Amino acid sequence: MAKNKKVTVQTPYGTLRLARKDVPRFKKTVMELQRTTDSLTRKDMGDWRNAWQLAINIDSPNRQRLYDIYRDVDVDLHLSGCIQQREGFVLSRSFKLVNENGDEDEEASGYFNTAWFKQLMKYALDANYWGHSLIELGDITTDINGRQTYDGVRLIPRKHVIPEYHRVIQDLGQDWKSGIDYHEAPFAEWLIEVGQPESLGLFLKAATQTIPKKNALAFWDTFAEIFGMPMRIARTTTRDDKELAKMERMMADMGTEGWGIFQQGTEIEVVESTRGDAFNVYDKRIDRANSELSKLIIGQTMTIEDGSSLSQSETHLEVFQNLVEADCDTIRDMVNNQLIPHMIRHGFPLKGIHFDWDYSVDYTPEQQVAYETMVLNEFEVDPSYFEEKYNIPVGKRRQQMPLIPPTEPDGGDETDEGNKTPKPDKKRRQEQNARLFFD
Repeated sequence: MAKNKKVTVQTPYGTLRLARKDVPRFKKTVMELQRTTDSLTRKDMGDWRNAWQLAINIDSPNRQRLYDIYRDVDVDLHLSGCIQQREGFVLSRSFKLVNENGDEDEEASGYFNTAWFKQLMKYALDANYWGHSLIELGDITTDINGRQTYDGVRLIPRKHVIPEYHRVIQDLGQDWKSGIDYHEAPFAEWLIEVGQPESLGLFLKAATQTIPKKNALAFWDTFAEIFGMPMRIARTTTRDDKELAKMERMMADMGTEGWGIFQQGTEIEVVESTRGDAFNVYDKRIDRANSELSKLIIGQTMTIEDGSSLSQSETHLEVFQNLVEADCDTIRDMVNNQLIPHMIRHGFPLKGIHFDWDYSVDYTPEQQVAYETMVLNEFEVDPSYFEEKYNIPVGKRRQQMPLIPPTEPDGGDETDEGNKTPKPDKKRRQEQNARLFFD
């Protein structure tokens, strides 16, 4: 009976009943969305506040205008550098797949050393800034080694997702109630959800700095256009419109040509600008916006901007590493609680496997030397460890000669040469004996 069980799917075109085997093929058809071009109009703080208000509407939440602002925020150069630094530390970290006994399973790791998994982690980390990511797993196929894999992953366009009510709408004008519930079968088995439904992401706060920053850059360009170049003034006594038009064209072309032919009686004057405070007005505002963005994304400023001292930089780096560890925890929870259960249902041989980060291979050279020295001083280490790690043939451990403490000459333990004062050790023993005697 279970093999012939039908699945009911609600679509905008009616209710359909599918056989279980047809569900994976049909899900792609239902999830096709009517995508539209994003708006790239200029935004100000009034637009940001109105978009925020629409996004937190309880009855009908709408993030479309807010995501238009986020698209504008995402192209900020300094903000992009901060995000790349934070995500880069996570994406470059080594990971491992561990079985129930705690041993690394290299065969299972092969299913994750793929391009689709790296892209999945990138989409998951982006949820920190956009607030939410809904990721669809691709079709199941095989790689060049015959191993089962996905042909990719796809981010469901955020404007079509209503995370507060776990719905996906096909048209942007639809009400969320007519959308598809992606927590229900068959869609739930192919989707990875990252981020809290109510979260609007860090870009909501970043917009308060990127919008004024872009305005300051635009105003600075306007200032440079007006006051940066000397003004050219031509005075003439002619009243002929043709001559005036000819002079106008010559004055316009003098910016590149640098010469002109004028009739007698024409005076050319170049007026230099005396305004010089643009740097303090605009550049300082841009620097302040950049420092605020650094604090928001990476928790400090010194790892991406100039630091004042080594000790302060180390403290700021520790703060930054705490954020990286939080991102690593998010990825680990997503893989163990969502991805691996989905993969097991899709036929991947991963039962009893869980994902973890491999910190043992991420030490700096100095940390690795200190770590190995500490272990060698306390335990016997199999030489094969160093052979495999450093590709160096290692023989038997060399016998070390015991250190013999130097002997002192006769009388040397009583006093120093040329000095009648007892040595410190001798003097200390005398004081201890004196205390015992008087006790």
